[in-house]
Amino acid sequence: MDLSDVVKQSIIDTATCMADAARPIALSYFRTESQAIENKLINGFDPVTIADKEIELIFRKVLSEQRPDDGVIGEEFPKVPSRSGLTWILDPIDGTRAFISGAPTWGMLIGVHDGSKAVFGVIDQPYTGERFIGGFGQSELQSQGKKTNINVRACSKLKDATLFSTMPQVGDISETELFNRVARECKLTRFGLDCYAYALLALGQIDLVIEAGLNIYDIQGPLAVVEAAGGIVTNWQGETVNEGGQVIAAGDPEVHAAAIKLLNN
Repeated sequence: MDLSDVVKQSIIDTATCMADAARPIALSYFRTESQAIENKLINGFDPVTIADKEIELIFRKVLSEQRPDDGVIGEEFPKVPSRSGLTWILDPIDGTRAFISGAPTWGMLIGVHDGSKAVFGVIDQPYTGERFIGGFGQSELQSQGKKTNINVRACSKLKDATLFSTMPQVGDISETELFNRVARECKLTRFGLDCYAYALLALGQIDLVIEAGLNIYDIQGPLAVVEAAGGIVTNWQGETVNEGGQVIAAGDPEVHAAAIKLLNN
């Protein structure tokens, strides 16, 4: 979709308003006893908090006021069809397990999709005061009143690469074994950062993020941020990622290709 400069600026302004409005809500619950945790699973643990719901509601409120014709796909509430061709894809708290544990590695995710691709994204971490944005020619970190351009770093070989994922079990057993093939070749592997790993990739601090079992709202915002910073985000076969599932994000095309080869060998 060919977007005008006016529409692009409207999207940027709306996303900024959404994140600004949600930050106080997130911080009012983080590291407190008033999180009101619910479990989505009968067997297992998939937490959702009152903060998740309140943040998504404020996201949707801002959208209804500023861009009422756009669609919405969110984690906590029903889909809203698009009349404009643009859809906002929202994860109010990505990393709820980190959130309820007091670890500052969660984030609020905002993505905008034009029907064929992600065109703009935000990873916002209220506690550290960091906002990573990407799209429309921008790739920057907003922190402490400053805006800094960000870029992925060069890393052509797996033996020099730092790899992140959310959990040591990446998807099912077979997917975990494929992940471990890559991990064994990397210099360093770390776990537990959720969406913040993609922010570090865009910032040029790490080289690879490999995950499986993602939902659409887990990846659309980070995808736009990483791509705007010069990175690559695909599925494990090197194809377009739109709905989630298996995801590999890399800063360097050579290390991306090397990891893809191992994942499909």
